[in-house]
Amino acid sequence: MDKIYNYLCGVAGKDNVSLEEDMSRHVTFRAGGKAKYFVQPENSLQLSEILRYLKNNSVKYYIIGNGSNLLVKDEGFDGVIIKIGNKFGTIEIDTEKKQIYCGAGVMLSKIASIACEYAFTGMEFAAGIPGMVGGAIAMNAGAYGGEIKDIVDKVWLIDENCNEVCLNCSEMEFGYRTSIVQKKDYIVIAVSLNFENGDKSDILAKMNELLNARKEKQPLEYPSAGSTFKRPEGYFAGKLIMDAGLRGFSVGGAKVSEKHCGFVINAGNATASEIIELMDKVADIVYDKFGVKLEPEVKII
Repeated sequence: MDKIYNYLCGVAGKDNVSLEEDMSRHVTFRAGGKAKYFVQPENSLQLSEILRYLKNNSVKYYIIGNGSNLLVKDEGFDGVIIKIGNKFGTIEIDTEKKQIYCGAGVMLSKIASIACEYAFTGMEFAAGIPGMVGGAIAMNAGAYGGEIKDIVDKVWLIDENCNEVCLNCSEMEFGYRTSIVQKKDYIVIAVSLNFENGDKSDILAKMNELLNARKEKQPLEYPSAGSTFKRPEGYFAGKLIMDAGLRGFSVGGAKVSEKHCGFVINAGNATASEIIELMDKVADIVYDKFGVKLEPEVKII
């Protein structure tokens, strides 16, 4: 019998555990290999217990949310993938404090819609971001001049010792596409967000404006992980790629979007290897032409 599988089933329940899980079902690239073990804990106590076991037994693991910034290599992941999904979907609204408390498994777009409904302003930028709250906190997600750090009040996390802690925004060490979560291997379980009162019609208009801009400028009709590369200081990755003559450049089913060169898309049954090869080639060509190093925003495991 498989001791790790049995342990995970004992903690999270058999319905929440699977073997050889196809990870292309859990990442927005719709590509990649299988995870040897896959588990969706139902609460933070289960999560802490599982983490302690894995760490004490030196079992490799990786935490995912919506998989909107992730790619699993074709050879798969020989460890445990822990998904923080809709089991962590709590939402509480405090109209007096103008706060929303939500679990790490809530979609950002859902919180943006709820904020609009209550005429809370500050989260319009997140209306079309295809990620969950946990991942947004971990990488300080942002778009169109806004970042999640701008509205964070407190964050509840599991620390490196598998204990639950609560940090204020000022303690989160937020930076461009980073936070203490990445620096110290923490795991987000919930967050409280601060808002200002606004005009509902203005908020809705702004959200629709940004959503329309996304549809017009981004290849939303294809699987991708959003912006493939981080923004180099003083430059825009998409423009560098376009100026390097790489619009539409492809490797197998992986392709630089013709609509927005900052996006690598799965244009037709791309493998993870093809996506990674394309990313590497794009980065090499941009460096050769302009001396600027492109760093992936996509996490590859």
